[in-house]
Amino acid sequence: MLAEAEERPVVGWDFTWLGERISTKRLPWNFERIVIAHSRRSPDLLDMGTGGGEWLSTLEHRPLRTVATEAWPPSVEIARTRLEPMGISVVALEAAPDNAEQKIGETQPQLPFADGSFSLVVNRHESFLAAEIARVLAPAGTFLTQQVGGDYNEFRDALGLGAKKPRLLWDRELATRQLEAVGMEVVEGEDGAEEISFADAGALAWYLKAIPWVVEGFSIASHRAQLDRFQARCETSGPVTIGQPAFWLKAVRAA
Repeated sequence: MLAEAEERPVVGWDFTWLGERISTKRLPWNFERIVIAHSRRSPDLLDMGTGGGEWLSTLEHRPLRTVATEAWPPSVEIARTRLEPMGISVVALEAAPDNAEQKIGETQPQLPFADGSFSLVVNRHESFLAAEIARVLAPAGTFLTQQVGGDYNEFRDALGLGAKKPRLLWDRELATRQLEAVGMEVVEGEDGAEEISFADAGALAWYLKAIPWVVEGFSIASHRAQLDRFQARCETSGPVTIGQPAFWLKAVRAA
């Protein structure tokens, strides 16, 4: 299983090849339904951090003008291959710094769009600059985001690694402060928890390859002993579930 995880390339954001070896618990809200309800009333849509375009390509409704961005170079071409035949432009850009580490009102790097370009901006698990969201939104435009917070120490615990210094807390309160500081009004939102279950060490190893910021310096070779112990735990007690705090919110720009 670890050899398979080592050899399997990370392309886009598609975990379907793992089947039931990885599973997620539903959040208290359905973010996709929230997005669809707003997209039906919007002339356009910007999807920030589209990955390989997996989620956007299957969205039940997309406005005629839909644009996606992606900062991870390996995913850009995958997204273009998937989305451009559907009439969706994919724009490569520089990722915003981690929201938990930003200064309030930070403006760099800028999104490559003119002021007031979109009536609806959607962001799933991607960092963002509140000032840039406010700039590219049209008057009375809407920003919808779903984020995972926490410090990822739960993954280190699962591998038997010592906890690292917690990063600054990324939560709905901080996101609200950042958005309100640039004149946006947060009108709705909710807190919850994301739970991911791993049936074996191979599934966990490939997941950590896909999101390398979770366990810094992770590699299958250097963490082989920890992965062996994780596998033994799965064989003894069944799938291991790792939880992370999550939230969503809706913010609007003044008319």
